[in-house]
Amino acid sequence: MAKRSRDDVLKIYDRLIAGTTGFERKGKTTPYTSINGNMCSFVDPDGQLCLRFSDKDLAAFQERFAAPPVLQYGRVMKGYAAVPEALLNDEPALVGWFERMVANARALKPKPTKRKRVN
Repeated sequence: MAKRSRDDVLKIYDRLIAGTTGFERKGKTTPYTSINGNMCSFVDPDGQLCLRFSDKDLAAFQERFAAPPVLQYGRVMKGYAAVPEALLNDEPALVGWFERMVANARALKPKPTKRKRVN
């Protein structure tokens, strides 16, 4: 089966986000989600959906789907896995993995804001 277009992947991504309470898509060039300042998913410019998992879930995901590490700007993104085409074609299963990603993101320690306060 041919690789989905970036627009098709973004439609799937939007459906996943819409089904999750308290989640919204951010970013224009590289759409992403974050919770408490921690980015937890994104769609790269090539249309690859990437999810951030706990160590346990990442190992299970990589074993199940033989998912390679996610590389951005020449560096491995710790905790992230690229969603394979087969899983994009099985949205009910994808929803389960997306929910695991959300649970992990909500368990991460909040990052302090970097915005300067205006007095």
